[in-house]
Amino acid sequence: MRIAVLADIHGNVLALDAVLNDLRQRGGADLIVNLGDCVSGPLWPRETMERIERLDLPTVRGNHDRRVARDPLDDAMWPSDRYAYERLTAAQREALFALPLTLDVAPGVLAFHARPDHDEKYLTDAIVDGRLVRAPLAAIERRLGAIDAACRIILCGHSHRSELIRIAGGPIIFNPGSIGCPAYHDDTPPAHVSEQGSPHARYGIVELHPDRFEAIAVDYDHEAAARQAEQAGRPEWAHALRTGFMSG
Repeated sequence: MRIAVLADIHGNVLALDAVLNDLRQRGGADLIVNLGDCVSGPLWPRETMERIERLDLPTVRGNHDRRVARDPLDDAMWPSDRYAYERLTAAQREALFALPLTLDVAPGVLAFHARPDHDEKYLTDAIVDGRLVRAPLAAIERRLGAIDAACRIILCGHSHRSELIRIAGGPIIFNPGSIGCPAYHDDTPPAHVSEQGSPHARYGIVELHPDRFEAIAVDYDHEAAARQAEQAGRPEWAHALRTGFMSG
C-alpha cells in the first residue's frame, strides 16, 4: 500500500496543486491523507478548501482548522485565521471543526495533526534559543503517551519540519513538513520560529510492507504566493514563502 501524506497546506493552493501534480507523475498513491491546518493564512483559503472538498481526503483537524472555525471574531483572533474565516462559508468552517482529532488510516497507521490528545502541542520538537529543534527522545515518548501496540507508523504535522523518528519498541513517527508555509513565527511564550530552509512545498510518501518513507520537496511558483501575501498586508509571510526562513 502506498500512502501520500499532506500536511499544513495553510491556504496555499498553488503549492497544493504542485504537490498533487508531482504525486501523479510519481504514479499516484492508494491513499492520500491530509494532516490538517488546511486554510489559515493570507493566501487562497476558499480555493484551497474547495480543492480539498473535491478531493474528499481522509483529514484530521489541525489547531488552525479549529481556530478558524471557533475562535471569537475579535481583535485577539490571529490574522491568518481571521483572513481564512472571512473568506470561507459557514458550512466550510463547520466542516473544518467537525474533522476528527485522530484517524486510523490503514492497519497499524495512525494520523493526527500535532499530538494524539492535543491539536496544538508539539510532539517531536523543543524550543531552543527561539527556534524549533528535535526534542529529546524521552520527551517524545512521554508526549506520545499510550499508543495501541498494533500501531507501527504515526503520521503527524504541525511543526512544519520534516522528521523521521523511530521509537524503541514502538512506532516510527513521520512528519513530511509543510506544503504551503515553509517558515513561521509563533509569539506564544516562549516565542519561536520554525524554518524549513527553502521555499519548496513538502509532502511525503509511505510505502507499507516493507515500510519505506520518502520526504519530497517540490518547486512551484512561490513568487506568486509571496505576492499574494504582500497584497494581503503580510510581508513576513511573503519573506517566508520566498526563502523558507523568517526575516530578522
